[in-house]
Amino acid sequence: MDANNIPALFSSLQIPTNHTSVGLSNLLSSNSQTKALFHHKRLPDHGWTDVQIQRLLFELSVLDTNCEETVKCQLRSSSSASSGNNGGFPHRWTGAGEREGRIYSPLVSQRHSGFGHGIGRSGDVMEAQPKAVGSSALLRLTLRLTLDAVRRGGGLNGNVGKGSQPSGPASFGTLLPVCTGMSMALVLSGLRDRARKMDDAILENTGDGVTCSIPTRNIVLWSRIDQKSCYKAILSAGLKCIVLPTKSHPDTDEVSTDLQALKEALDQYGNNILAVLTTTSCFCPRVPDEVDAVAKMIQTWNSGKGGAGISHVINHAYGLQCQATNKLLNRACTIGRVDAIICSTDKNFLVPVGGALIMSPNSNVIETISKNYPGRASASPMIDLFITLLSMGLDGYKGILNERKRLTRQFRQRLESAANVFGERPLNCPRNTISFGITLDKLVVLDDEHDESENLQQKERNKQITKFGSMLFTRCISGTRIVPPNETKTISGHTFVGFGSSHEGYPHAYMTAACAVGMGEAELNEFFVRLEKSWKDYCSKREKDRKKKKKDNIEKGMSDVAISNKQ
Repeated sequence: MDANNIPALFSSLQIPTNHTSVGLSNLLSSNSQTKALFHHKRLPDHGWTDVQIQRLLFELSVLDTNCEETVKCQLRSSSSASSGNNGGFPHRWTGAGEREGRIYSPLVSQRHSGFGHGIGRSGDVMEAQPKAVGSSALLRLTLRLTLDAVRRGGGLNGNVGKGSQPSGPASFGTLLPVCTGMSMALVLSGLRDRARKMDDAILENTGDGVTCSIPTRNIVLWSRIDQKSCYKAILSAGLKCIVLPTKSHPDTDEVSTDLQALKEALDQYGNNILAVLTTTSCFCPRVPDEVDAVAKMIQTWNSGKGGAGISHVINHAYGLQCQATNKLLNRACTIGRVDAIICSTDKNFLVPVGGALIMSPNSNVIETISKNYPGRASASPMIDLFITLLSMGLDGYKGILNERKRLTRQFRQRLESAANVFGERPLNCPRNTISFGITLDKLVVLDDEHDESENLQQKERNKQITKFGSMLFTRCISGTRIVPPNETKTISGHTFVGFGSSHEGYPHAYMTAACAVGMGEAELNEFFVRLEKSWKDYCSKREKDRKKKKKDNIEKGMSDVAISNKQ
């Protein structure tokens, strides 16, 4: 409704002018907020109301074609027309293609605010669609709002470097409607295509008579972190993964980057390497990779060599909520090479699972990744993110980050107190400020069994340790990880020794828990109440089982003696 025509239209309905002015001021205020959003392309300082957000969503969806009516309603209209009640086709657009944004269920249409065309085109996930200008605008605006959030809220540098000045990690970006693992595979595939083009260009410019072979670039060096999706993502991209070992810190409990192993792998595999994959968000005792040192090492290795060189991809899955790791990214982009940074939308912005933000200091990398996505993409993760960012506003986003930071100190103290009650100790991993751990070395006490081998005793011990994790889950505690020592896991043919700890010889059994964005103080307090109760219940059950086993062994021994005497 045109605000300029409202006074005359309402006057024709005998609505007093002073009443109309009040309502008109509300409309003009809402319109000015929307205009400012599109003009500045930044998060509003304060979150919008649900009504304001819904109004904008429906206005955008109306811009898409064929969104006036669901298929179910059209079928009813067709049925009515066949009965003789033919009122003609009531809509402006008729769709004669194989995919016209048709939705059968009104409930589904309502859930998606009328958006049915998805985002992107077959050649580029960020490309505008002729039939879906509203969806295209929503996608572009969501990306700009997301980058603004991580810059002004998370502290990432978004400056575009000029001349010899480096660009920041949040200078350019794209949104993908898939989770972190699949996004990683798409990023690596895009970097492979980019490397081939750059290497081919070098070969074409080589003078006559000069022999030059194109690098294979089918290897990814991966600083080990025991998350299955990372390893599978590399294989899904059709690449070979070389797992780099980690090292334990001599003065703490931390497990971190083995820079010497990386240097040796760079020298060994050379130009066959497509990328080095590092991680900044991980489970304790693993701490963020030293991505600044890795970036510097890669840049030094690439120096003086032609072609694409070795790329550096950083898995920053849920690291946006931590200022310390964001500063690490800023430094890495300043002193070395960083090609792509992968972030999860659900873990960082509190939306349903299914989206990822890809950032880079290089616009060409982002363009390549966007064009590497096959086909159109679902708009659902982008709609969720768009709604959430407008609902939060900058104040809301900063608020949840500050609240997590405040609760982190409390979480660490409570976990240390719980460890003391249990007769254990907290894991000393100061560089991990999201995930925290305590040892479980005294959780299981086995009676000496002379007839059992050490290996069997270890298996029994690990079995009993994992039972504690099951007990926590049955008491409605989710998210904790129970890691027994010396466990092995085979993933796609590769065996990981000491799986869970990201290290082959980690000496402790332990439990981890995270103080992540979105946790409230009441939830934190209840977690520790349930944790301590579960520990007491486990120990009580453990002692009962030990006494029962001891009694059964005595009775069995007496029975064996009696049988022997009879013989």
